[in-house]
Formats: sequence, C-alpha cells, structure tokens
Amino acid sequence: MKTLLTLATLCGLASAGMAQTPAVPSPDIQIKTALLAAPADKRDAAMVYGYSPKNEFVVLRKGTNELVCLADDPTQKGLSVSCYHKDLEPFMERGRVLKKDGKKAPEILAMREQEVKDKKLMMPEHPSTLYSYSAKDEQYDAATGNVKDGYLRYVVYIPYATAESTGLPLKPEAPGMPWIMDPGTHRAHIMINPPVSATATK
Repeated sequence: MKTLLTLATLCGLASAGMAQTPAVPSPDIQIKTALLAAPADKRDAAMVYGYSPKNEFVVLRKGTNELVCLADDPTQKGLSVSCYHKDLEPFMERGRVLKKDGKKAPEILAMREQEVKDKKLMMPEHPSTLYSYSAKDEQYDAATGNVKDGYLRYVVYIPYATAESTGLPLKPEAPGMPWIMDPGTHRAHIMINPPVSATATK
C-alpha cells in the first residue's frame, strides 16, 4: 500500500510539474504578437527574438531595418512584447544576461551604470525609442496570437538627460503627458503613457 501511495504521489507531482510548464507558441505566433509593438511601416523588416520549444531565447527572424523586437515570455501571465532601436541592443542584452545570472533590478541598474561610465557598455549618443505593448491574460489568446484592447506605450532613451536639459517634468501632470524618468543616469528616458482608450486595439 505504501508503495502504491508513493507512486501515486510521484505521479501527481510529475503531472503538476508538467502542468506548470507553459507551451511555447509557434514562431509565427510569436513574431505576430512581437510586431504589435512596432510601428506598422517598420514591422516587415524588424528583427525578432523569441523562444524555442525548449524555452531558449533565440532569433526567430533576422531583420533589415533599425528595429529589434522581443516576443512574449511564455512563462509570464498575459502578453508583454517590445521593440526598440537596434543601437539599444548592447544595453538590453546586458540586462538580459544580468537577469539570467540572478541579479535584481537595483543591481542591474547599478552595474550597467558603472559599466557605461567605464566605457565597457556603450549607450547610443542619439535619442532611441522603445515601444512596449501589453495585454492582460484574458485579453490575449496564445493559440491564435489575437489580442483585444492591448496597450501601447513609448519610451525614448536619452542617456544622462535631465529635467533641466529637456524641460520635462519628473512626473506626468496630465494623461499622456511626457515626463522624464531616471534623469541624469545612463538610462534616462522620456516616458509617454497614452490614455488607455487611445491605444486600445480590437
């Protein structure tokens, strides 16, 4: 009886573990949803990173323009994809490596800041845009890639910019108003969060 119970318990645990392993959408679905973050006229030529069936981070499609897009992480709830200027890739890649190594957000911020100051990590000398598109779990169908009422926001990186150098406030004072975040640092950026109704898609 004890053996049977042990086997049943092990089988139950194995089944629970398998149930917790999310299915990785097909490359086509990943590319389709990743490109939702990109401007329409830049989607056809953008590079796309995504996930293999073994959940490895891989290149799903090579690109020929200035945009790099990231597919949704299948281990996270909902949908969260982004596209950014290719000159931000060293900064983004370094963040991915440090996160994979177990570093927390404050550590990543501090380490990249020092690496930029030491010229080990290069940031663009020009303003560079990132587009972020997201949807709640109930708004996203991973099987088809269809999204209802997704939300698009914008980030423009200007390393070491400040409120004084840009004339921007440190927080938005009206819906959709641009503001500057992390001023004076390597990752200083302009945040633009449009009202939800302005970016919702069916």
